[in-house]
Amino acid sequence: MSAQRNDSKVTRRSVMTTAGTAAVAAVLGRGASSFAAKEREEKGDEPFVRNGRIHQAICPGVVGRGGLEAALPRLAKMGIQGIDLLNPDQFGLLKGTGLICTMTRTHSLTKGLNRKENHAECLAVLRKAIEATADAGFPNVITFPGNREGMADDEGLKNCAIALKQIVGMAEARKVTICMELLNSKLNHRDYMCDHTAWGAELVKAVGSDRFKLLYDIYHMQVQEGDIIATIRKYKDCIGHYHTAGVPGRNEIDETQELYYPAIMRAIVETGYKGYVAHEYGPKKDPMTSLAKAIRICDV
Repeated sequence: MSAQRNDSKVTRRSVMTTAGTAAVAAVLGRGASSFAAKEREEKGDEPFVRNGRIHQAICPGVVGRGGLEAALPRLAKMGIQGIDLLNPDQFGLLKGTGLICTMTRTHSLTKGLNRKENHAECLAVLRKAIEATADAGFPNVITFPGNREGMADDEGLKNCAIALKQIVGMAEARKVTICMELLNSKLNHRDYMCDHTAWGAELVKAVGSDRFKLLYDIYHMQVQEGDIIATIRKYKDCIGHYHTAGVPGRNEIDETQELYYPAIMRAIVETGYKGYVAHEYGPKKDPMTSLAKAIRICDV
């Protein structure tokens, strides 16, 4: 009986030890598998986008200086859908890549629509850009009010509306959206007029067309006014495009900066937004590794 009891105890202990070892191994195995998957994803061996509720694009600087053309074949595989801020004569670069131009570059940032003497030149550039963008089947062109240079904001808004009403009918007919970018005047673009979301929203209301919207640059508006998620929710109907970057420094959108992009992206999704979110940061680390991380962060 004693021998049987000892054998029985040994058997139970052996079973428990074996089960415990198997459980630990399973946990460690899952961890190793997850780590290996992350490594493969960073190398481009696995898909970066799984949810796809945020349609991601980039501005050329994200891939490093002079690296856009070489990076194009890889970008589509990573889940990037388009490139912002290309000139119409650069559209040919996208042929066969599966990418589109998500925002066409146009006229000067500092000499814009807030002055009537600039209207003829700016509108001529915008008309050509709208035609080229529509012919290519692309969605948006960018515009700017210019700097204040002593001009009152209400006068600038009125002048911008006068100019935009001359061209928005063409944008409607060609199914292209004109987007005015919100930039900060506190740090990066001193004296720039469209530096508060409320001002931009008033201009959208004055123009009165679904083909004129705001380009809401998350970096710039965090620097200028903060309160990003509440602002997005309040002015969702005025926003036609987004840009990302980290604050401070306008670098990667990772854990080194103050904005929590997963929450921002979820807020954007909750507004029903169907357009593009383009990354526009200056990478301090390896550009493609940083981009892989940005894509995963924003794929909520």
